[in-house]
Amino acid sequence: MAIPISYNIRNLKLRKGLTIMTALGIALTVTTVVFLMALLAGLKQAFVTSGDPLNVLVLRKGSTAELSGGFDANNFPTLKNLPGIAKDKNGEPMASGEWVVVIVLPRRDGTGEVNVTVRGMMEDGLEMRQLPADKPKVKLAEGRWFKPGQREVVVSSSIHRRFANTNVGDTIQFGKGPWQVVGIFDAGGSAYESEVWGDVNQMASDFDRQGAFASAYLRATDPAAANALKSAVSDDQRLKLDGMLETDYYAKQTSSGGPIKVVGYMVGFIMGIGSIFAAMNTMYAAVAYRSREIATLRVIGFSKPSILTSFVFESLVLSLLGAVVGIVLMLPFNGMSTGTSNAVTFSEVVFALRMTPTVILYAFIFALVMGFFGGLAPAWHAARQNILTALRG
Repeated sequence: MAIPISYNIRNLKLRKGLTIMTALGIALTVTTVVFLMALLAGLKQAFVTSGDPLNVLVLRKGSTAELSGGFDANNFPTLKNLPGIAKDKNGEPMASGEWVVVIVLPRRDGTGEVNVTVRGMMEDGLEMRQLPADKPKVKLAEGRWFKPGQREVVVSSSIHRRFANTNVGDTIQFGKGPWQVVGIFDAGGSAYESEVWGDVNQMASDFDRQGAFASAYLRATDPAAANALKSAVSDDQRLKLDGMLETDYYAKQTSSGGPIKVVGYMVGFIMGIGSIFAAMNTMYAAVAYRSREIATLRVIGFSKPSILTSFVFESLVLSLLGAVVGIVLMLPFNGMSTGTSNAVTFSEVVFALRMTPTVILYAFIFALVMGFFGGLAPAWHAARQNILTALRG
């Protein structure tokens, strides 16, 4: 015969102070774990949602990043004429030779300077990043796009919020002189939110890199053509270049979240152990306080497994209550922007905390595990109490 659930709920209400304190302890642990998981989810989303599966990134063979790439610009016409490339608005093959450099910008709040990625691109580079037309990944939020051959840049909305001299009309000093900010774009939380864009030829001139490109982007007509194009680039012995899907390239950059993941596991484990002991103390106190009551339950016919199950259930209810409170405490931070160093580009990558359904699910599972192990030993002790000794107590 099972003990009614209402019995457990009534006991938790009777011990309000102890219930609240234990739930808060679990809530703080869940809050910390959710915060770290939300950081990882936001970082992953920033990279995974970046790029387009129809864009093929071309790098020098053996290079793993645009920053360390570089190939002869004479290869670019050959790349443009490979089969399977889509046409741009002028009817030409949609391809963009690009340079990626790192500059230093001062924070808007005056707390220091940070490395920021600057990307020089061709007109086709802008066009392919605004595709598909019905749901573009990048939209112009203010001002206009840069003009080819001009010392003009557009900055992402995240760069605009975080760094000084990034309003439309301001000038940024890098390379061989000032660059005027002519627009602000919204990249929808992707890795592009951490970049400044300008003309590739002007960029190459400023950094003395004429006659070469760090990378090239090719727009395929369809997914099958993208895979074929990727293979065609890598297999062409004349080029000595590697092709990869743009989405795959950005997915590999989630390694930036490695330190956060390690810290998250360590902090979550340590705080989880503490919360297990907190739940255990609460349940042991409940067993000691209700020893006669437990003995009476045994006398009127409730079995040891029923009592064990009842006390474990009570501990799980406590942990669920703590999980709900912890998640609610984290809600104001959902969507908050932050930044970390990108191990690939050595510059700051901006991303937002994301409390995804998966993060919330893991938070509940984490809390339930704490509640189960925190309530198991006291429940076992309660079920094994000697009836006569408990009734005399």
